[in-house]
Amino acid sequence: MSTATAQPPSTTNNNYQRPVTRENTKWLHPQVNILETKDAYLLEAEMPGVSKEGLEILLEGNELTIIGRRTNAQSGTPLYRESSDYDYRRSFELDPTIVSSKIKARMEQGTLFLELPKPEVVKPRKITVE
Repeated sequence: MSTATAQPPSTTNNNYQRPVTRENTKWLHPQVNILETKDAYLLEAEMPGVSKEGLEILLEGNELTIIGRRTNAQSGTPLYRESSDYDYRRSFELDPTIVSSKIKARMEQGTLFLELPKPEVVKPRKITVE
């Protein structure tokens, strides 16, 4: 892939409520928004019930995996419950030009914000005519 045609992180599954079973664990795919600025791609993943401590972000080659584990801090016995015990997991194939060493992450009110910086050669620039 040419650096002039950098692509944002890609995802093929936008189904939020369908649980995925792996290794006896049930996962939900969190809903995401992917935005582009001139300097970076911005990924927002909604994971209600997940705190900073329950979050794991893995980068292997060009594959970014987000895992969010919900903490169940209930002190009583549930009588009625609508929320699920599922944790969250989502993987993305990143454009190889993304500067992986400068990826930034923050968690705010159940939403993960990832900033995936573009390299200098991909950023748009204005060329002056002499």
